Amino acid sequence: MDKKDEEFLKRLLATFKVEAQEHIKALSSGLIELEKAAADEQPKIVETVFREAHSLKGAARAVNLSNIETLCQSLESVFAALRKQEIELSSVLFDLLYEAVDALEKLLSAAEGKPDSPGQINLADITGRLGDVAFGKVVTGHKKAAEVKTQPVADVSLPADETEAQPPEPEIPAAVETVRVSTAKLNPILLQAEELFSAKLASQQRIAELDEISGMVAAWDKEQRKAYSRLQKLNTAAEKKGGQNVSAASRTEELTDFLDWNQAQVRRLESKLAAATRAAKHDNHSVGLIVDSLLDNTKRVMMVSFSNLLEAFPRMVRDISRDRGKDIELVIHGGEAEIDRRILEEVKDPLIHLVRNCIEHGIETPTSRQQNNKPARGTITLAIAQQNSHIEILISDDGAGISAAGIKAAAVKLGIISEDEADNLADSEALSLIFASGISTSPIITDISGRGLGLAIVREKVDRVGGAVSFETHPGAGTTFRLVLPMTTATFRCVIVRAAGNLFAIPTANVERVVSLKQEEIKTVENRQTIELNGHAVSLVRFEDALGLTRQKSTGNNEGKPTAIVLHIDDKRIAFLLDEVINEQEVLIKNLGRQLADVPNIAGATILGTGRVVPIFNVRDLIESAVQASAAARPAIVAAEKAEEKKPAVLVVEDSITARTLLKNILQAAGYDTTAAIDGIDAFAQLRSREFDIVISDVDMPRMNGFDLTAKIRTDKKLAELPVILLTALESREHRERGIEVGANAYIVKSSFDQSNLLEVIRRLV
Repeated sequence: MDKKDEEFLKRLLATFKVEAQEHIKALSSGLIELEKAAADEQPKIVETVFREAHSLKGAARAVNLSNIETLCQSLESVFAALRKQEIELSSVLFDLLYEAVDALEKLLSAAEGKPDSPGQINLADITGRLGDVAFGKVVTGHKKAAEVKTQPVADVSLPADETEAQPPEPEIPAAVETVRVSTAKLNPILLQAEELFSAKLASQQRIAELDEISGMVAAWDKEQRKAYSRLQKLNTAAEKKGGQNVSAASRTEELTDFLDWNQAQVRRLESKLAAATRAAKHDNHSVGLIVDSLLDNTKRVMMVSFSNLLEAFPRMVRDISRDRGKDIELVIHGGEAEIDRRILEEVKDPLIHLVRNCIEHGIETPTSRQQNNKPARGTITLAIAQQNSHIEILISDDGAGISAAGIKAAAVKLGIISEDEADNLADSEALSLIFASGISTSPIITDISGRGLGLAIVREKVDRVGGAVSFETHPGAGTTFRLVLPMTTATFRCVIVRAAGNLFAIPTANVERVVSLKQEEIKTVENRQTIELNGHAVSLVRFEDALGLTRQKSTGNNEGKPTAIVLHIDDKRIAFLLDEVINEQEVLIKNLGRQLADVPNIAGATILGTGRVVPIFNVRDLIESAVQASAAARPAIVAAEKAEEKKPAVLVVEDSITARTLLKNILQAAGYDTTAAIDGIDAFAQLRSREFDIVISDVDMPRMNGFDLTAKIRTDKKLAELPVILLTALESREHRERGIEVGANAYIVKSSFDQSNLLEVIRRLV
């Protein structure tokens, strides 16, 4: 192995080491979580560890570490059997899985050439037992040493430590153009530079506040001028009337002198305020330039070229295609394009999966290609180009294309759709199912394909970095996947909106348009609200319904003329009703942390110049939630608001979810606008935020019980006359008297609860 190859292998192994450690750590923590999880939580965890093993296997193949690849393949087989519920978890199985993960760590240490790494790994024993498990055989412990044929770890030669040889000291150039800096040192610098962006936003907010104060001072001065003019007229009139009004004239003159002084003070205040505003704008401009320049330059430091990732791709394509009996050439364009290192790390797996997909499913065998008048050698093209602030990646093959019929058959087999739905499904709709987990057209499960994970991982990873993935396929001509990725994950433009009484940020890239609607423009089609845009029907959904929040009353600024924002991702479009659009601005995205990583519909958060924390929508999740909500969509928005005005609003306060659901169903069926609260504190907060006509409350609840809630309502001036019904299991006389003392309008015991009785009491009180 020559020096160049040694250096190349060293770079590949260094990159693989970081990725492998992350995958092994995730496998280990996933097994721990799986062992503790309840039965209904286990499938999701199995899916996660399955993907980690799948990704580690692919990375190991790229650097030719066949031992790690083989062990990951065996783990995948076990996890696949668990997914299909062909085998059951047991303590013995967990012991074997932990042993396999430990073996992966040892194999990685050996590949890194660590002095304490083992010379041999009992790989045949572990993979053999994993294989037995995957095929449903009873799990046992270790085989006897005499029965095990050990397999040595692959011999990976790394260059010797050059400092030991002490070669002649190289000539130092006059100017050093580059310096090697650890990313661990660069990351804090980048984070600090990103934080300066918040200071820039805060500075802009201060300017807005100064402008508002200047307007107030100007209005004050205007009113003072009017008063001064009227006072001068009175003073003149008093002087004309002579001596009897001397005293009045004197007092008027004193007041005039004060107003003269006051006016001078206002002039000086205006001057100083104007100067302060100009200085703040100048400072903001200077700080903005510095922050933007620093952030831009720091981002550039963190940029890496795609060539660092793509170096291993030609070898990977060669090895896999030869193994599959195919002749494939990989053509790469634009490998010198640069992107944020953090994004490149996230999209590494998607790129590998897509290239493998082209090899396995796209390109045909040489014989098949020649029969279809194609060159025997197939071509995969990977083209990278910068488009403004985004990177566009095209992965194309000149293969057979994707079969819509094959996708339908796979979806029916998995139970995603029925046979009748498949028959009525258009080809374009069927093709969109390729990103669903488990969908695969492969007739057999191999180490490369057939598990239906690749494209699901692609979409998941691309969404995570704020990108988008789409594809085009033509039967017999090939398929092209298109990835659009941001160049950096730090800042991007968002539309700030108020919806459901809260502020949210929506990525501008997913906003198609904002429309102001009229009542007659909202139609109900198949029990779903829709609007017409450019001749096409678009589903209309309330943000509250998509997010699972309580509906808010109209704020009044768009009353009678609701506003909707049309969002799109891939080929999906949905319009969302909102309160108002605040503005569009550049924001700094913040992660929610591991504890909130799985919050539905939310991708992160940002801090506005006012200091307010605003959630950023995950538009794909939001649209999926809206699709579910639109299936049970209510009548048109304006008609719904009018109907709601006629319905008495009832607040049900009950800590038992069963009782709460029962009461809500009874009241909604009776035509009441019903809202629920889980205890007294939650109820009182809702009472302060919107109007209700009556409260129905349990008594025995945590944090604040029904007696205390009723007493609190009676002591509040705005709520004092609000009717309260206590519906409780406490039936003693003392409890009834307590209910009367705190001011309840009715006290109904649950043991003698009657639906008609409750409704009659409500009608009497409302």
